Amino acid sequence: MSERVLVQQLQGLADGPVSVSGWVETVRDQKKVQFVILRDETGAVQLVNPATREPADDADAAAEASLALTSTISELATGTFLTVHGVLKHDERVKLGGVEIKIGSLDIAAAALPETPIAADSGLDKRMDWRFLDLRQRRNNLIFRVQTTLEHAMRSYWIERDYIEVHSPKLMASASESNAELFSLEYFGDQTAYLAQSPQFFKQMAQVAGFGKIFEIAPAFRADPSFTSRHATEFTSIDAEISWIDSHEDVARMQEELLATAIAAVKAKHGAEIEELFGIEVQVPAIPFPRIPLAEAREIVKARGYEIPRTDGDLDPEGERQISAHVEETYGHQFVFITDYHPEIRAFYHMRDEETGLTKSYDLLFKGVEITTGAQREHRVDVLVEQAKEKGLEPEHLDFYLDFFRYGAPPHGGFGMGLARVLMLLLGQDSIREVTYLFRGPTRLAP
Repeated sequence: MSERVLVQQLQGLADGPVSVSGWVETVRDQKKVQFVILRDETGAVQLVNPATREPADDADAAAEASLALTSTISELATGTFLTVHGVLKHDERVKLGGVEIKIGSLDIAAAALPETPIAADSGLDKRMDWRFLDLRQRRNNLIFRVQTTLEHAMRSYWIERDYIEVHSPKLMASASESNAELFSLEYFGDQTAYLAQSPQFFKQMAQVAGFGKIFEIAPAFRADPSFTSRHATEFTSIDAEISWIDSHEDVARMQEELLATAIAAVKAKHGAEIEELFGIEVQVPAIPFPRIPLAEAREIVKARGYEIPRTDGDLDPEGERQISAHVEETYGHQFVFITDYHPEIRAFYHMRDEETGLTKSYDLLFKGVEITTGAQREHRVDVLVEQAKEKGLEPEHLDFYLDFFRYGAPPHGGFGMGLARVLMLLLGQDSIREVTYLFRGPTRLAP
């Protein structure tokens, strides 16, 4: 018996016996011949069987087996998982890869119900209800191969530069950034624990622990009752933190190198298939990315005819789209760093410039959507205490964090980036739901 062969390997094999396993995508049950499209994790192949419809009066065992095979194929439902043993034949007339397999026998692993609950035109929520079926599509399979390549390239970038990977806890005794947007849970009866909004405090702990350069790719949680296309209550956060920086500019330079490296890896491995299935040509961004101070960005947006309704001085989503359109038109670039944010709209631990009073921080926009906040952190404990008080935070509630800085700390900074947002924009999708394996939002906890 032949060992299982992946579909993508078939073109490189000689004609002869072969076994492939996967699920039934379509069945064309014609009078004289039956065709089955079988798909596995690497592609699809055409299976063919000359149909035997009527038993012969003098039928032998082989004829009976042929009749039974024809009957089995006729009854196959879309989604049935099976293994086929047959004969591989190269034939350039076969549109699907130039090969086909003449079926010798079928071993059904698990039959599917005859009625599939979703179709190609089903709405997003319906498809999310049946996500395990929705993911069988070739384009959805590609999304997560792209995600794998993207993450691997980032890890490779960091590891080659001697970064340490950390796994920070997701159960916390207090808020990681603020008291808002927290999920709380009972912790052994008389204690309350919180799901981490970000690894921020623990990334900084690694700096005062002397790790120097660290990264983490892990889940984060926000109790944000938002129903936008770019928010989730559980998401994968890509974080990095580095010591001995001069300013947030050091962090920005690292991040733009990281993204250019990762996107180049995606283009090299998946570019042609992304263009085929998503109609997107992957563009590897040039370095450096454009940088625009927030005040200047607001003036540019205003000159384009859009009045930002926010009163806190930040950009709103349409403002982000407008400034990104300006950057695309002016610089031909899909990324832009917006810098120099006022302390009122930044976290208490962002360092402030002594001359301007603005924070040494940035947001990174990709195709008009914010994907990152980065900053130099304040490492002087007395300054941290005062800035926390300004934000209405009680320093005693932050003692475990402030203790990090009472025994020495290097100048440091880092960023947090949403993986799903990067994938959504890279592949031209309208919602992070499309690029999240299993989405979690205010009204979705299943499947």
